[in-house]
Amino acid sequence: MTPESVVRSFCRAVEQRDIPALVDFFTADAVYHNIPLAPLTGRDAIAETLGQFIAPATRVEFELIGIATHGATVFTERVDRFEINGKQIALPVMGAFEITPEGKISAWRDYFDMQQFTNQLG
Repeated sequence: MTPESVVRSFCRAVEQRDIPALVDFFTADAVYHNIPLAPLTGRDAIAETLGQFIAPATRVEFELIGIATHGATVFTERVDRFEINGKQIALPVMGAFEITPEGKISAWRDYFDMQQFTNQLG
């Protein structure tokens, strides 16, 4: 698998809302950093955080607008879409994924405006 194919597979897998399956994409010591928040390290912390915004959603989609790869780093421009309590949320996101030679995500950084997300929830 190429770094890009790993990220594309991960983005498609989000739609299933299966947290254990999503966590399997990561190394044991992976770092997940939603830039407005503190970084998290390890699969357990990543699972807990993914669960906070994926579990309450009845629908999730990471729509890829653009994707580029430089070595083992994959950059994405996305619209992350959620349906939560009947509300449709569309969040523009720029992300960077670092992929190991074994095809695992060792780092994931997402850049977005948290206020955009909370405004749409309200």
